[in-house]
Amino acid sequence: MAPSTPLLTGVHQRFTHGAAVELSALGTAVLSAALKWVKLAPDHCPASARRLQALKWVKLAPDHCPASAHGLQALKWVKLAPDHCPASAHGLQALKESGKNCKAYTFSKDGTLFAWGNGEKINVISVTTKGLLHSFDLPKTVCLEFSPKNTVLATWQPYTTSKDDTAGIPNLQLYDVKTGTCLKSFIQKKMQNWCPSWSEDETLCARNVNNEVHFFENNNFNTIANKLHLKKINDFVLSPGPQPYKVAVYVPGSKGAPSFVRLYQYPNFDEPHAALANKSFFKADKVTMLWNKKATAVLVIASTDVDKTGASYYGEQTLHYIGTNGESAVVQLPKNGPIYDVVWNSSSTEFCAVYGFMPAKATVFNLKCDPVFDFGTGPRNAAYYSPHGHILVLAGFGNLRGQMEVWDVRKYRLIAKPLAPDSTHFAWCPDGEHIVTATCAPRLRVNNGYKVWHYTGSVLHKHDVPSNAELWQVSWQPFLDGIFPEKAITYQVVPSDVPSEEPKAATAYRPPALRNKPVTNSKLHEEEPPQNMKPQPGNEKPLSKTALKNQRKHEAKKAAKQEARSDKSPDKAPAPAPQSTPRNTVSQATSGDPETDKKIKNLKKVGDFSAKHMCVLKEHEILATDLNDGRRRK
Repeated sequence: MAPSTPLLTGVHQRFTHGAAVELSALGTAVLSAALKWVKLAPDHCPASARRLQALKWVKLAPDHCPASAHGLQALKWVKLAPDHCPASAHGLQALKESGKNCKAYTFSKDGTLFAWGNGEKINVISVTTKGLLHSFDLPKTVCLEFSPKNTVLATWQPYTTSKDDTAGIPNLQLYDVKTGTCLKSFIQKKMQNWCPSWSEDETLCARNVNNEVHFFENNNFNTIANKLHLKKINDFVLSPGPQPYKVAVYVPGSKGAPSFVRLYQYPNFDEPHAALANKSFFKADKVTMLWNKKATAVLVIASTDVDKTGASYYGEQTLHYIGTNGESAVVQLPKNGPIYDVVWNSSSTEFCAVYGFMPAKATVFNLKCDPVFDFGTGPRNAAYYSPHGHILVLAGFGNLRGQMEVWDVRKYRLIAKPLAPDSTHFAWCPDGEHIVTATCAPRLRVNNGYKVWHYTGSVLHKHDVPSNAELWQVSWQPFLDGIFPEKAITYQVVPSDVPSEEPKAATAYRPPALRNKPVTNSKLHEEEPPQNMKPQPGNEKPLSKTALKNQRKHEAKKAAKQEARSDKSPDKAPAPAPQSTPRNTVSQATSGDPETDKKIKNLKKVGDFSAKHMCVLKEHEILATDLNDGRRRK
């Protein structure tokens, strides 16, 4: 597959004339960004058959091809006129299987292999040659995953036990992709973290077994090369990148002891002080650990199921930073509320967090956990960096309206604000220019479909699933890093043939008594604008809101003291008061500001009290000296 032609794959299920499964964009058409005219078998088909419309049902050359070729469909594997076309065209096989349910599919990391399950078998094909490689008899498989170098295919099916075998049936299988043989079978009861973790070169593989992390080397699953044992290990994450390999483990707290996350370097586990870093914290029922691409730091999102303060129904979250150099810190988030999403930039030098009660804030932090840029507040709950790390999309999906903000993170400039209502899925294309949004089941079972966008906000393609069908999954064909070079960011909207849909303006309900009166603009929340938090050259570090508030108070007190001193200075040599003036009369000199006069009055009271107190102390000292002198004389 050419690097300029990433495929878009989708799975949807029909319910008319029996269930049928369609895997889009794995067919005869080599889709050029899924939006161009393509050529099908140019060496064997007639000229009139070379042009077909991508993403539509078409007939292929009705005037030249035989009847058996008229049913060719652009987005499926089909048989191309088996009785009339040459043998080189027979590799295109039909994938529409009536009565079968597609439960899972996956691409390999480099996008050259594709595997799917149809309810009866697991099929593995080569995307480049379009040939079937293997077919495994695993009808109950619901999860699939390739190893990073396409050596092993891991499959998982729900754990079951038989009456005769109390130990249960192994439900995690590892297959050799080249030979099709089963390398090893394990018992994996939980679906969570079912797949073993491989290093990028596949020299190391790890899985969590009974509070231990078992390590296998060179895909030899018959021998455990090493073990990491800690009491009640709940989760672990293997670092990306080359050697030396690192692993982050999480141990939940118990009996008043705090939870902690530790970083180790393989295979140094048993030595004293072997941990590279350690971070302990309370209020953690579960954690999410995120390595950066260079494996130099981990972000830990610790969350509780219940917020004991009652501030949030969804529990309480905190964000922690742990570096492999031993540094650790709590990331201070200026706004209270849940943490919706945290993502690393591919540069591994900064990360973005979306947090706070709605409207949520989004902030970019550096490796010192200092804020670099604050995007203000808005209806958002997710963040997505482009594969090259130069564009950031802030979006509000799920129960929000689907508003997106596309930012240039090099200049921190807003590119576009498209709207994708009812979206439940978002994914960047490996080329770093296109994105796909989709409405999928079971999150939403109506109005399913997907859209292909350019990051400038234009819709390049739209596909709506029929009302009697459901779209379950959509994904891009992956490619290795470096295949698509980074392109300069453009701010001009890319033209599109798809008609734009203007969103309907939502108007607030107005009771009949107010409908003939002018509309008054009122906001429930004050919107905060974007703000550059990076210190400018020659300027000090920007202060937080609390620090600015304290600084203003300090300046106000300082000004009040100066005014009080200026008022006291002429009173050092006061003129004799007239006899008619009462003794308790206070000077009526004012500054014109009631608040300032009040502060001056309070300061004068404090000064008078301190002077009287000093006089009393001096009298006590005199009495004490007199008593001592009298005792000495006696």
